[in-house]
Amino acid sequence: MRKISASDIEYIAMGSTVLGTGGGGDPYIGKLLAREAIKSYGEVELISADELKDDALVVPIAAFGAPMILVEKLFSGDEFVKAFEMMESYLGRKIDAVMPAEAGGLNGVIPFSVAAQKKIPLVDADGMGRAFPRLEMVTFTLHGIPVSPITQADEKGNRNVYHTINNVWGETLVGATTIQMGGSCAVGCYPMSGKQVKKAAIHDIVSYAQVLGEAILDAKANHKNPVDALIDKADAIKLFSGKVSNVSTKIDGRWNKGICEILGLDKDQGSHLTLDFQNEFLLAKKDGEAIAITPDLIVLIDAENAQPITAESIQFGTRVIVLGMKADAQWRTPEGIELGGPEKFGYKERFIPIEELNKK
Repeated sequence: MRKISASDIEYIAMGSTVLGTGGGGDPYIGKLLAREAIKSYGEVELISADELKDDALVVPIAAFGAPMILVEKLFSGDEFVKAFEMMESYLGRKIDAVMPAEAGGLNGVIPFSVAAQKKIPLVDADGMGRAFPRLEMVTFTLHGIPVSPITQADEKGNRNVYHTINNVWGETLVGATTIQMGGSCAVGCYPMSGKQVKKAAIHDIVSYAQVLGEAILDAKANHKNPVDALIDKADAIKLFSGKVSNVSTKIDGRWNKGICEILGLDKDQGSHLTLDFQNEFLLAKKDGEAIAITPDLIVLIDAENAQPITAESIQFGTRVIVLGMKADAQWRTPEGIELGGPEKFGYKERFIPIEELNKK
């Protein structure tokens, strides 16, 4: 167990945005809500999954919706606490700890706000080790843990509780009402025991996010190369360097879908890279050949300031660096590839680990 202060949130948000692979929401509002809650209610205890009692009740709390809408339609902050309280009321017992559902920029820090207000610990674990666009795309699904009950609240005061027949139906029904709520809401989901968290979650992801954030921000402060520092800490592969030449984006339901095109610079002069995204970057092709495929992580970095770029904030002309990172081992199993791999998103490519695609 260790205490997380308001100043730690800056590092965690930065690292979570890296792990969000272009999705997970812009961290700005999440940072404000988390820092204000910590200043008002006190520091948050961050505990490892192994510190949980087997019969503890743990609930992930998350923002849900299209990232582009999450930027334009602000949260009040109350909806996350409402989703938490609805879960306690529905289950008829106290929640012992919260955790992130994913390691995205917004969703990596939002649970700290709830943990501070409710004075309960936050578990150093999540269900992705990255961000994915669908509610069922978590390691909890791989272990047979149901998404239900799901609690949903928006900034206007609307609330729902769902008990779905499977995790895919959770995505379907909550996604449909989220669109009616204006495209974003807060959810509580996958209530589970401490024993289940120990088995099914990806451990130490909040600490890892903080390490990555420290690598970038400390390097900047010490006038060192922050991209090199990030590559070293993340054991990342530098896939491409170039300039954004075109971005096509559309909102399809609650997803941002599109393609980012990048013209090569420096060692990649004369080459062309395309990034396919559905909220998150899922497929990178250099000159028509795949060099990174989901569930491995594809990270877009601003070459000027080492700021990770989310898919909805890509701008024409930005000089960028594309990095690749290995997914957690759970995603590289046959079951993990079936749930979060390229076929799930309609791509014809089969999953090949990033280190094999880039041996040269």
